[in-house]
Amino acid sequence: MNIAAVFNALLVSVLTAVLWKYIKLREHAFMVEEELVLTRQSQELSQVQIDYHAALQALVEDGTRMVCTGRMHTDRICRFESLCYSTEAEEFVYFHSNSSVMLPNLGSRRFQPALLDLSSVEDHNTQYFNFVELPAAALKFMPKPVFVPDVALIANRFNPDNLMHVFHDDLLPIYYTMQQFSDLDLEARLFFMEGWSEGVHFDLYKLLSNKQPLLREQLKTLGRLLCFTKSYVGLSKITTWYQYGFVQPQGPKANILVSGNEIRQFTKFMMQKLNISLEESSSEEYIVVFSRTVNRLILNEAELILALAQEFQMKTITVSLEEHSFSDIVRLISNASMLVSMHGAQLVMSLFLPRGATVVELFPYAINPEHYTPYKTLATLPGMDLQYIAWQNTDREDTVTYPDRPWDQGGIAHLDKAEQERIIKSTEVPRHLCCRNPEWLFRAYQDTKVNIPSLIHVIRQTVKSKPGPKKQKWSGSLYPGKVRDAKCQASVQGTSEAKLAVSWQIPWNLKYLKVREVKYEVWIQEQGENTYMPYILSHQNHTFSENIKPFTIYLVWIRCIFNKNLLGPFADVLLCST
Repeated sequence: MNIAAVFNALLVSVLTAVLWKYIKLREHAFMVEEELVLTRQSQELSQVQIDYHAALQALVEDGTRMVCTGRMHTDRICRFESLCYSTEAEEFVYFHSNSSVMLPNLGSRRFQPALLDLSSVEDHNTQYFNFVELPAAALKFMPKPVFVPDVALIANRFNPDNLMHVFHDDLLPIYYTMQQFSDLDLEARLFFMEGWSEGVHFDLYKLLSNKQPLLREQLKTLGRLLCFTKSYVGLSKITTWYQYGFVQPQGPKANILVSGNEIRQFTKFMMQKLNISLEESSSEEYIVVFSRTVNRLILNEAELILALAQEFQMKTITVSLEEHSFSDIVRLISNASMLVSMHGAQLVMSLFLPRGATVVELFPYAINPEHYTPYKTLATLPGMDLQYIAWQNTDREDTVTYPDRPWDQGGIAHLDKAEQERIIKSTEVPRHLCCRNPEWLFRAYQDTKVNIPSLIHVIRQTVKSKPGPKKQKWSGSLYPGKVRDAKCQASVQGTSEAKLAVSWQIPWNLKYLKVREVKYEVWIQEQGENTYMPYILSHQNHTFSENIKPFTIYLVWIRCIFNKNLLGPFADVLLCST
């Protein structure tokens, strides 16, 4: 055997092994370096420490996990672990593994029309959320993920340039969504996916978290595949009180679930974040007039201010979104006796008014105040304790219109002549759907000379004395509990007459309450029949003889009623035999 050949073969084997080990070491070093870069990217996103290798292994082995609340897409909020987002495809990604969880598991119903609404505006087709599905094994062929270690709340802002939408659709729903889940605290981070830029009111969103909110466009700078270690998707709609007319003409929601007490808890939080003390009350009472500087102007604003000051013998000041900081506006409104403003988004600031203050909303010509009521609905929520007054300009001579402006600023020059003439002659904008009705826009953007004697007369019909904040006791409605120890006893006289004596004890909570009037409602139903006889009684016992038959079984329900309309629950049904 050739020793040289053997030696050469051995040398080649050794060199190959060394080269192979070198390559593997290089690959490992590259992977470590890549993990360090990705970890560094995660750390740049958050101060929360993350073990990149462990996070990646958990994603590959466990996949995505989802558990949702709510039965329908319109009331659903979902909690995810390891939900990912491709910034290239602009799609959320759910990775399947043997350990994945998906509740509810809807199958194709997830697309009818969506898993959930990303905003608090119900069932709007621009606000739907869904994800694409991939096996966790596909991660081998995808960009290395960048992990987001912060607890995330993922949602859409509906219209961040409009102050009414900012408060009603975004800030209040975000605040109370965060109240629902304990790990959505001030260290959670907000992610807004609707695609808007920051907008003029972005600083308000920053108040809800100690961490900078991130927009969809900013996610592209973080990586090609982002994975949220823990996230909540969607917003609670429980605080919204108004629908904007996408399906039917605008108006209050059919089932309003929020009261002024919850609104005032939110405003207290906002004022604390703005460093506005609740004790910063001026000894001088005053009226605030909200001044608009671009459109829907009050043409005789100076005259109006002077008239209000003289009529109510109070200082009257103006504020505007363009000339005052948000903090200054809140500080002024939170101590005001009255807020006067043309109809518009700025009136949502009335939620900062103190209890007992008055809201005066001015409407331009041909705009019926009963058809546009977001601020009336807000002011009259139980617990807001505000007086609301609407005034409408009814004189065509006191309005200035702008038919030649662009259509989105109220212009109608793009319409045919007959339609233009009809709109100009119309005395009331008909009920309509959102959002491009030309007659509504034409009237909404007109300027108004306020008929001051008419306005003062309307205000004085409600405000008899000097307006001003009032310290009021908590005014919530308290409901009775169940009546207790309900009993029945029957007596029979012959074969055709019977009596049924029913008695009960007062609800347990009644002894702790001051209630103006207490009544009891009793329903008596013969077993097997579909109808019942209702009775309203003042006492805790009664003997019934009318329509009571011997040798019959009756079902008896009893409940307590406070102050005519606060209905308590029925006690357990009594089974009574005569």
